[in-house]
Amino acid sequence: MNILNIEHVSKLYGDKWIFDDISCGIQEGEKVGIIGINGTGKTTLLRMISGAEEPDKGQIVRQNGLKLAVLSQNSEFPEEETVLSYVASVVRQEEWDADNEAKIMLNTLGITEHGAKLGSLSGGQKKRAALARTLLIPSDVLVLDEPTNHLDEAMISWLESYLRRYRGTVILVTHDRYFLDQVTNRILEISRGKLYSYEANYSRFLELKAQREEMELATERKRQSILRMELSWAARGCRARTTKQRARLERLEALKAGRAPEFDKAVELDSVETRMGKKTVELHGVSKSYGGRKIVDNFSYTFLKNQTVAFVGPNGCGKSTLLKMIAGQIEPDSGTVELGETIRLGYFAQEIPDMDENQRVIDYVKDIAEYIPTRDGRISASQMLERFLFTPDMQYNPIGKLSGGEKRRLYLLSVLQTGPNVLVMDEVSNELDIPTLAILEDYLNSFIGIVILVSHDRYFLDNTVDRIFAFDGNGHFRQYEGGYTDYLEARKRERGGEEPSAEKNAGGKAGRRTEEKGNSGGKPTWDKGEKKLKFSYKEQKEYETIEDDIAALEEKIAALDKDIETYAHDFVKLNEIMAEKEKAEAALNEKMERWMYLEDLAARIAAQQ
Repeated sequence: MNILNIEHVSKLYGDKWIFDDISCGIQEGEKVGIIGINGTGKTTLLRMISGAEEPDKGQIVRQNGLKLAVLSQNSEFPEEETVLSYVASVVRQEEWDADNEAKIMLNTLGITEHGAKLGSLSGGQKKRAALARTLLIPSDVLVLDEPTNHLDEAMISWLESYLRRYRGTVILVTHDRYFLDQVTNRILEISRGKLYSYEANYSRFLELKAQREEMELATERKRQSILRMELSWAARGCRARTTKQRARLERLEALKAGRAPEFDKAVELDSVETRMGKKTVELHGVSKSYGGRKIVDNFSYTFLKNQTVAFVGPNGCGKSTLLKMIAGQIEPDSGTVELGETIRLGYFAQEIPDMDENQRVIDYVKDIAEYIPTRDGRISASQMLERFLFTPDMQYNPIGKLSGGEKRRLYLLSVLQTGPNVLVMDEVSNELDIPTLAILEDYLNSFIGIVILVSHDRYFLDNTVDRIFAFDGNGHFRQYEGGYTDYLEARKRERGGEEPSAEKNAGGKAGRRTEEKGNSGGKPTWDKGEKKLKFSYKEQKEYETIEDDIAALEEKIAALDKDIETYAHDFVKLNEIMAEKEKAEAALNEKMERWMYLEDLAARIAAQQ
């Protein structure tokens, strides 16, 4: 049963329609994931669903009495209120112990200082407090915008289980692809103002999207093929006297008016890495304490060239602190961090540094450089912005008009274009859209230098890292080889679990699934050669002569039309001519169908060259 209907909704932002006459129904109990590149309107759609924003055209109809609980991307907080009272207040009128329920939820999400004022919490802690409050609101529908941001791996796993068990409807935006796989049974994709629905989780969505786009391309190839044939027919000199000939001319005009399918552009990541000498990044006995608690205890490690290393562990264990010490943002209490003379370090912080909201996007990049070196030569700041999907119009807008994800993409551009050979990235996957993450994964895998990561995005870790250090919460680390799935399997063996099979152990760069780049949006596949298409000898000969065959049949039909006029009063002869014409038209239709098949095959063969 539909509990919520989106009916012919359009939404205008500035001079751009981010939604253009979209319609969709959402049923009771569905778990819906909304995906799309940054700036396409995912958060806006959630706000319209929740009633916080109205469409410019159309309407959103909700079932009478429908109760929604909403987690916004940027919630407002009463700074002087305690965490416990803020979370428990939503269940004060219920029959159970509100404070106890709130404490359990807060503890699960890693907030143990229940009496702390909200104003004293970090941004990540506030987000988790808002999530705890949202989950406790009695509701029929959970509307969640980026619920996994600022959650560690254990919390994400718990939230997956919670949402799978939740009896109501879930509508969420997230870029965590494993989370989408585990939680959702329907994907809504926003692309170029349209809404596409897939009854699937994320993995199945990739396959269905690839099939849809291939069908659209095949339809376009067919349209182009017929258009070429019709234009050729028209050029040979058509006669528009008969109804059929006029209909054919009308079909030609309709074909000309047809539009090719459009697909979302992909970010183009490119930079020139600085040459790296023998000495890289070395940590010698590094220690750091906060408030009498040892965060990092006597850690030593030398990062190897072309290595990607990730640090994982629960929130607050010291991962970001260690990255800040490596990046020179803070000093260790003891020990040293040594960088080679040739090291040029690019640091991507978890929180975007303050940006002047009134500064134009183009000026922000020009402050880095007017011209930016790439592997193919120098390009202008404007050209680099276009590679990062900032259109010329967007480039002259103030930064304050960008979405959260677009600001994060702009920040990523600023880090990469300094030409680093060591990238230190703290939660780089937060708020980046899935297509950009797929491109970033590919970029990091081909990066000539060292990559040091902190991320809770398990899919991202599986696709990029080859070594993991796990924090134990007491300042010490345990080293694991491979990606995140390899790490989980190793932990399972340590706890006495079964030895994982080779088929199951698909984590890490060596054995991970890859994502095909391009318009397919990253179709999952295994790295293996695909059989190349080619014409058979018979098909090749047929392809070379079929247009002449079609022209001959058209000429024959035209001659028979003349005969019909000549023998209009000879009933016997007329029947013979009509029968012959019927056979010729059937042969022409058959040849046309065959020609379209061969044209489509030829286009696909050319595309794989």
